[in-house]
Amino acid sequence: MTGMALAALGAAAAVLLAAGFGLGRLTARRGTRTGTDPGLGTPVERATFHTLHTASLAAPPLRAGLTEETARKAARRLRPLLGTEVLCLTDRERVLAWDGPGGEHHEEWAMARVTEVLDSGRSQSVRTGCEAPDCPLRWAVIAPLTGEEGVLGTLVAYGSRESAVLVRAAAEVARWVSVQLELAELDRSRTRLIEAEIRALRAQISPHFIFNSLAAIASFVRTDPGRARELLLEFADFTRYSFRRHGDFTQLADELRCIEQYLALAGARFGDRLKLTLQIAPEVLPVALPFLCLQPLVENAVKHGLEDSGQECRISISARDAGAEAVVVIEDDGVGMDPAELRRILAGEPARSSGIGLCNVDDRLRQVYGDDYGLVIETGIGAGMKITARIPKYHAGVHKSASAGVS
Repeated sequence: MTGMALAALGAAAAVLLAAGFGLGRLTARRGTRTGTDPGLGTPVERATFHTLHTASLAAPPLRAGLTEETARKAARRLRPLLGTEVLCLTDRERVLAWDGPGGEHHEEWAMARVTEVLDSGRSQSVRTGCEAPDCPLRWAVIAPLTGEEGVLGTLVAYGSRESAVLVRAAAEVARWVSVQLELAELDRSRTRLIEAEIRALRAQISPHFIFNSLAAIASFVRTDPGRARELLLEFADFTRYSFRRHGDFTQLADELRCIEQYLALAGARFGDRLKLTLQIAPEVLPVALPFLCLQPLVENAVKHGLEDSGQECRISISARDAGAEAVVVIEDDGVGMDPAELRRILAGEPARSSGIGLCNVDDRLRQVYGDDYGLVIETGIGAGMKITARIPKYHAGVHKSASAGVS
């Protein structure tokens, strides 16, 4: 779906460029006649740059959805592009932004005509019928703004006279705005999907692990109160991190601290059966990665290495610097898994093993970084399991979010 959205965005950008091209050529000619030609490229090149630059400034607020604030910011950018006296953006119920004069006596009229466009979904070009002698708003083009759920609102461009160029330009700019709003909805859908996946992981953690951890802590209350207190603190920190409410991303240092707490609680339950080796390069600790991305992999190692085998198990965790990436490897010498069963788990198909964590982490890594960054898993029945995750050190939109999301 993201690829389709990007293709639509490219098509809409081309349409917007075509719309701005005609208006830009008029502006360029005026600049040449008035002696304001800066001498940087041809008039067409300058018009092209102006159109794309203006569109780039209007796009970010629209990618946050259609609200009063985003509409106000976008209208301020789009009105000079269209060269109109007034640009108005509405939702289905009210005027969200009015950029230009005349709002005090035209907004009510605008919403009355907007209703017709909302019902039909087709653009209209109409006279305003304004009787104020000094009002320049004599003609209006009303174009629908659409999304996945139908018509979301309208773009209203006012002029002093009827203009076929304005009719076409307003319609194409409205199409471009609609694409930005559709991309905003895709962003919200992606956020909801990530939140749902994290909730699924938390649901997996809560009933099984919490019960066993509390049972292990209870076993030390009388025999070793000091140990019980330490484990309770580890348990509190682990649950606080795992169930935090903000931040899609975290830092490798915080994820490893969560794993350390998890293994301390697992060690209280399994005792000397759990053998752990850690090799962490300090330079990769600040690397950002999706929240709760590694802990499920360690939980998988504990399950297949200790719970399923009943024998001693060695788990090794390493994180090394690999140039532009951090490479994290989690390996156990437990019972392993049938590769065919693993393929079914990663494909999201029903499987005998509990593999929600593996599938979840693999999906989220691919969503954030691309298909080249899915999990690499080596396993076989009785051969243990080795999971490798490659994390780019820098990725657009990830590092900043991670810093803001750390509790």
